[in-house]
Amino acid sequence: MPLVECVPNVSEGRRLDVIDALATALAVPAVELLDRSSDVSHNRTVYTFIGEPRPLQEAVLRLFEAAIARIDLRHHAGVHPRIGAVDVVPFVPLTGVTMAECVDLARRTAELVSQRFHLPVFLYEEAATAPARKHLADLRRGGLEGLERRMQSQEMLPDFGGATPHPTAGVTAIGARPILIAYNVNLDSDRLDVARRIAAVVRASGGGYAHVKAMGVRLEHRGIVQVSMNLTDYRQTSMATVFDAIAGEAAIDGVRVLDSEIVGLVPADALPPDPVVRLKLPEADVRKILRTQN
Repeated sequence: MPLVECVPNVSEGRRLDVIDALATALAVPAVELLDRSSDVSHNRTVYTFIGEPRPLQEAVLRLFEAAIARIDLRHHAGVHPRIGAVDVVPFVPLTGVTMAECVDLARRTAELVSQRFHLPVFLYEEAATAPARKHLADLRRGGLEGLERRMQSQEMLPDFGGATPHPTAGVTAIGARPILIAYNVNLDSDRLDVARRIAAVVRASGGGYAHVKAMGVRLEHRGIVQVSMNLTDYRQTSMATVFDAIAGEAAIDGVRVLDSEIVGLVPADALPPDPVVRLKLPEADVRKILRTQN
């Protein structure tokens, strides 16, 4: 059976009724919701669900319908950069599906989303049609406001839809990619400069570790700072490697690692032995295992 993972990031992490309603919208036959992770400081929720391509596409369309009805970016604020109510929708091949097929699924879904909801849509990662829009960080630079200005140039026209964002839902990015791990390390400090310095040291674009994207953010609800990361190839750069690097850099500033957390799910082989001790992970996060088959 062909099996695809989908991991939409939605710009709402505080209103439980909205978060629940979006989860309910994903209740499509043959689609299984595996996990949802919300953060009030990021003001963001990540849903992880799996299914065959056709029902998975239907679930994504229902998610957009529910989110656009409930989320107004004019009243949204959070420490995580965002460009849309449904910010990003990646399709990930798991079993019996190729990356090329996920690219095709992303493109077909993007066209439907744009037509049905009058949203500008950018294709990204493996589905990208131009180098300037391959990486999410490039699309999100300056947030929705920055992207809106760049959309006026011929080089940054969306792949589907017009050059003007939806008035309340912004724009969205839909693409295909391999499995990645969203992994955060929390510091026992409120010094944002420390978190930002460490993020700059560990991320690949700053000369740090390969396949690491990182930023430093403040978690107001906890009174601490965080190094928030995406590990795009955990076999090349592991969770333990970046944890140790962050702990070492933090010690330079007299700061210790408080704990770490997983957003969404991770493959079982990504976790080191005894991750509760090794990575200071909560027990609940250790059970966030994505079962895959070769």
